[in-house]
Order: sequence, then structure tokens, then C-alpha cells
Amino acid sequence: MIEAFQKHFEQLGFNEQTAIQTAVFNALSEDTSVLGIAPTGSGKTIAFTLPVLPKLMPKQGVQMLVLSPSQELAMQTTSVIRDWAKILDLKVLAVTGGANVSRQTDKLKQHPEIVVGTPGRVLHLIDEGKLKLGKLETMIIDEADDMLQDETLAVIEDIERTTPMTSQLGFFSATRTKVLDDLSIMFGRDIIEFDVRNEDHTQGVVRHAGLEVGNEKRVEMLRRLSRVKDMRALVFFNQLKTMNYVASRLKHEHVQVGVLGGQQRATDREKALRMFRKRQLKLLLTTDVVARGLDIAKLPTVINFDLPTSAITYTHRAGRTGRQGEPGLVINLGNEHDLRDFKKLIAEDYQLESIYFDKSKLTDERPKSVSHKPATLAEQSSEYIRETQNNDDSEVTKRVHKTLDPKHASQPRAKRRKKNKNKKDKGIRLKRQRQAAEKKGE
Repeated sequence: MIEAFQKHFEQLGFNEQTAIQTAVFNALSEDTSVLGIAPTGSGKTIAFTLPVLPKLMPKQGVQMLVLSPSQELAMQTTSVIRDWAKILDLKVLAVTGGANVSRQTDKLKQHPEIVVGTPGRVLHLIDEGKLKLGKLETMIIDEADDMLQDETLAVIEDIERTTPMTSQLGFFSATRTKVLDDLSIMFGRDIIEFDVRNEDHTQGVVRHAGLEVGNEKRVEMLRRLSRVKDMRALVFFNQLKTMNYVASRLKHEHVQVGVLGGQQRATDREKALRMFRKRQLKLLLTTDVVARGLDIAKLPTVINFDLPTSAITYTHRAGRTGRQGEPGLVINLGNEHDLRDFKKLIAEDYQLESIYFDKSKLTDERPKSVSHKPATLAEQSSEYIRETQNNDDSEVTKRVHKTLDPKHASQPRAKRRKKNKNKKDKGIRLKRQRQAAEKKGE
């Protein structure tokens, strides 16, 4: 590490480099292409920043390109690299989808040495002749296990074809997938692998818990969890439709909630993430694509509203908490059947414990069941008034609406009419029997 970086490293409060930073440093410094695999939160951005930046020359055009899967991660990476680049008088520019392309084009005219962007926007600028990579020295693909798939892989290959064959490649990931086995073949370079997952000890103690709740009760449980003392959680969903519906419900309940979704405007996503980092929001609802690789300092909790369908996805979700030695908690919502199957899915890497919600707090002890007498109509009405102040769609609301429904309320009256009619019929029959007996006696 150069002296200026060493001094800044110490000023930031770091004592020593992490396992991945140490492992790839010499290789990246010597222009060797690498694959670095390390746990989430282990400092992978700094791992490629420290050895690559000293090789760049000021005012010589774009020499380093970093590709990220989302706008949020690209902006986060830009912020980290810029902190080190200014020491060497190097400029960093973020070019992401969703942002103003004309403004990005204007900033490219200032000839930044480092560009960080999302693949689609980078390729668009290349095709338009606005971004030229003829002097590129190093290309980094972050979150490589996710990026090197389907359409994104094709875009990255198109970008790589516009770079010199002598340029260095760096791939970084928190998990190892099959696609990473074929990197040398796909990109025509010898790539050295550094897997430090077993040697890395940067992650804090993270509990993995299952909270049993019926699917129709998950929104209500999320509302209750938001009331837990010091609660601040990143909440994951499998589908945007579900996420938007839950967000609407929670906002109606006056929960401090934000949304981080792919269909939002860039400014809205930036605002939500900024407010969450400043602790102005209790819950930040998101999907896997948008939140991939996000670093939120001292995030205490991750909640899986929808259970992930693969162990790899779970690893990335869980990796948002417990970073840099901080403790963390991952809460998985589901019914008994869902949690039982999910426990088997992640059994190789994680042990899922049971957790319960009781008296406005989370506990490891199962709450004691309490029997209740059937509520009177007056009691149900009072309960209805209380509950509908918080939740118009609650089970109590549905039950009391049914009780107060005119058809439902008229049932006892109908039974009385039928009973009276039977009595009247019985009286007529007795009268006729007496008349017949008197006539017979004559």
C-alpha cells in the first residue's frame, strides 16, 4: 500500500486489511486478472480500490471501469472509491440507468479516470460514442455471481469487447456459483481465484430466526414488529406487486416506511435510502436486485417477508446485517409448513431458531396460550372501534362487520317469527281436536 493510502487507512480507524484485501493486493497490483470470493461486508470494494488506483495516470482518460448490478450499489461504490481517488487527484464518475443521460454525457467531457456504472447505461454510452474505453487498464465486475447471467452477461461481454485485450479483469462475489468456473474461457484470460470465506472473520454474530405467522397475518405482524423498541429493518420481497401493496398498507397505518424498487424514479430511491441510513425510517422495503451489495452501517435487522427460494439468495439478504463485526438478526416470516421447508433449504449453512412476538417484543419463549370467553356484541363493537383506528382490513373488522350486518342481525328475529307461527298452528290444531270431540260426544 502506498504511503498516502496507508495514512488514510489509519485515519479511517482501520488497523489491518481484511482477508480479501490482503489476498488480492499483489495480484491486482501486478496487472493479474482475479476472482475474489469473500463474505458480504468484508471490504471487497476497498480490496480492488487500493491496488488499482495508484496505477492510474491523471488526465489520461478512462482507465478503470467498475460494473455494478444496481444504481444504489454503483453510487455506494462511487462514494468509497472517490474518498481514495481524491488523494491522487483522480476523478470518479457514476453512470447509471434512471439518471439523466445528458448530464452524464457532459461530465464525461471532463475526462474522469474512473467510471462506475450499471451495464445497460455503460453500453448505451459506448454505443453512442460518448464513453471510450481504448485506454482502459482495469475492469471490475462486482457481484459477479449475479451479473454474469442471462441478458446482463451478454451486455458485459459486449462492453468487454470494446476494451484492450491487455486490460486487467477483476471479478468479486460473496458466493460461488457455477458460472464462475468458466471465466477464463468466457473472457480469454488467465484468472487466478482467491476464496477467503473460511479465513474471513469480519462478520459479527448473526441470529437466524423463524417467526411463525399465517400468510394473511404477515402485514399485521410487520406493523407490530415496526413498534418494537429500536427496530430498524431492511424487508425483502420476492415480487414488486406484493412490496407495493404492503407499503401502501403500512403507510395507512402511519408506519415510518420507505420503498426501494426498480420501477421508482432514481431520486425517490436515493431519498428513501438516505432517510433509512439517517434512521428516519423504521422499515425499508426492497427486492433482491435493488438491495444487492448494499452497505448500511450497523443495520440491526433483516426481515424476509417472502422467504427466498434459494440458499444463495438468503446469503445475500442475510449479509446486509452483521457487517464489520456488528451483531445482527434475520427474521423469516412464514407459516409452519413454509418454515419447515425453508429450514431444510438453508440447513447446510445456517441454523434456523424459533422466535416469538409477545407483548410488543421479540422473545425466545413461546407465549402461554390464554383462553377467552366469547365476546358480547357490545364488546365486539368496542373492539371494532379500537382496531379500525389502526387497521381497516383486520380480522376483527371482518368479524364485527359480519355480526352487525343486517342479514346477520335479523336471524334471531326470523327464528322468533317461525317459533310464534308454530305456536299458532299448534293452537289451531288443539281447538279443532276439541271441537271434533264435542261433536262426537253429541
